[in-house]
Parts: sequence; structure tokens; C-alpha cells
Amino acid sequence: MKQFADEAIIEVTSGKGGNGCVSFRREKYVPMGGPNGGDGGKGGDVIFCVKRNVKTLANIRFKRFFKAKNGGDGMGWNKYGKDGEDIVIAVPPGTAIRDAETKELIKEFTTESEDEQFVFLKGGNGGWGNVHFKSSTNQAPRTANKGQPGEYRKLLLEMSIMADVGLVGFPNAGKSSLLDAFTNARPKIAPYPFTTKIPNLGVLRADSEQDVIIADIPGIIEGASEGAGLGIRFLKHISRTAGLLFMIDCSDETCLTAYKTLCDELEGFSKDLLAKPHIVLCNKIDIEGVSENAAKIAEEIKKTEPETKVIPVSVASHKGLNDVRIAILGLVGELSSWKEKKTEAKAKASSFMESRSVDEFMEEQLPGSEKSEYDS
Repeated sequence: MKQFADEAIIEVTSGKGGNGCVSFRREKYVPMGGPNGGDGGKGGDVIFCVKRNVKTLANIRFKRFFKAKNGGDGMGWNKYGKDGEDIVIAVPPGTAIRDAETKELIKEFTTESEDEQFVFLKGGNGGWGNVHFKSSTNQAPRTANKGQPGEYRKLLLEMSIMADVGLVGFPNAGKSSLLDAFTNARPKIAPYPFTTKIPNLGVLRADSEQDVIIADIPGIIEGASEGAGLGIRFLKHISRTAGLLFMIDCSDETCLTAYKTLCDELEGFSKDLLAKPHIVLCNKIDIEGVSENAAKIAEEIKKTEPETKVIPVSVASHKGLNDVRIAILGLVGELSSWKEKKTEAKAKASSFMESRSVDEFMEEQLPGSEKSEYDS
């Protein structure tokens, strides 16, 4: 991801339809051949498709202009013009297409399978040749239709990384080290802030059937929700995660207020982020005197969020990492199980309602309507 790009403004144009042809059959010994002008070809479409091996919008951003081919004009002897070639734009999973001016959401690629296509702009239809206009009263028509014009749109493409868990923390808190310890990702690690300048993805292997994707974004600083630092630009990459991992450097002098500051910045960006289930990791407890800070942080968090797990760890010495791994798998597993149960309950409720008649004065109670502990 040397040339990482998560936004791109592009201009797309579908192809123009080919013009119809005015032509008459001209052969020796055929004095009244009649019209034989063919139709114009259809213009090419603008198509988007998902490619999982595409990781950024860099190539799209640098190209910028995408135009489908025009349809060919019709010809004599009833020859139709060639249809214009479509233009296919490959985007990574998690890409959203918006109108560049109004920011209206047009399409979001979150559940599409590999190579599934979305026809965004249709090419113009080809015009009719004069063969279509002959009649008993007009046996030599000199009329043909022009091809319909293509469509033009200016679009904003936004990519949000598809991950299960997002890492949130101040610069140099140990997020990249945790990703390195848990996954095969090899992010840049150095003893100074802002070593992470682009989001990094790693895969935590749960078992032979399940993987957990972890996203590490650049560190957040105070005032990020107002544009300070790098983190605010990349917060959208954890907007689709199932849960969050807060990483706190307990050796830092501001560690006791770090969690509240991070929560305030997330809430300033989007309240939906703060509503996600999360785990708090108190890092660097291998340093002398830091364990006391971790205990104080856990005590403060328990006062307002008794259900939030707070785990003291040392990523450098791998202390407590097994507890973190279990907590991450539990977080993702619980949410996946809950979503499956809700989907099954909804399907059962629908089939149950279809198979019975309901008196309009009778109170309805659907199966699976009991409130879940995850419902707000």
C-alpha cells in the first residue's frame, strides 16, 4: 500500500448510440430496391465491479476520466452498427459511490461477491435506419434517427476498509505492535509517534473456519474530530467494524484521561462509533510503576461502563496477549451469533405471520421479538 488512496473524484461518461443510416438498394436490374439503411449500435455502459485483490483507489484516482465507447453508425444493406464497448471500473470491497456535488449515496459495495457488476450509466440507444420508416405511402423514406447521447456524472468514491475489529489509540500507544504480534501484517514500528500513516490490516486466525480482520489506523490526537492530526481522516475505516479495541499507553502522563479523550473524539466524528462494543487495553505494564496506572484506569471505567472489559497487557513482553485474543474472538463471535439469531427470528416471524390470519383487534406478538442485550 505504498500509494494508498481512500478517496477519488472521477468523471464517467457512457457511450453515445450510433446514428441510423439512410440508404437504398442499388443493383443492376433492380430498379425499385427500396430502403436498406441499418440501425446504429448501442453505446457502451459504465459498470462498477468488486475486485478483492484491489486494495486502494490509487489507480482510479490517477486516471480520473472513464468513458465507454460510442456505438457504430448503421450502414447500407441493412448492416447494423457495432455496439460500443463497456467501461468496467474495478473497486475494492467497502467502496461507496456518491455524487461529487450533492454527496448523495448512490451505491455501497459491502456484500457484493467477487466480480458482481453494477451498471451505473447505460449507453445511448442506436438510431433507426430508414428501413424502419417504409410504408405503403412512403416507399422511399429519407429519414433516420440519430443515436441517443450518453450520460455523464461526476462521482466521489470513498473506500472504507472492511474489518471485524478496529484499533483506536493515541500515537505510539502500541497498536502496530499488537497487530504485528497477532497477525502476519508487518506494519512499521518505531519509538516515535505517527509511524503509522495509512491504515494497516491484519488477519487473526481463530480456527480453521474463522478469521478475524483487525484494522490499525493512524493515531488519534486531541482535537482530531476538528481536523487535527491524521486519525480523523481514517476514522471512517473503522465505521463498519463489529467492535473496537482502545489501546492506552499507561506509561504516558495523560493516561488517566486518555480513554475519555478518545471517546470524545470518536463521538465528535460519529456517535455510531462510540456505540460499538469495545475492549480497553492498558498497555506497557512491564514498565515499573505502570501497573498502578492500569488499575486506576480500570477502576474509573468500571464506574460508568461496568460491562466494558479492561485488560492490562504488555505487548512488548507478550504479557496478557492470550487474554486479549480470547476477548477479541469472544467479541466477534457474540456479535456474529447475535446477528444470525436476529436474522433467523425475523425469517420465522415473517413465515409465521404469512400462515395465519390476524384479527385487527388482537395484539400481535412476533417470535424473536424479545429484547436482546445488544439492543439499544
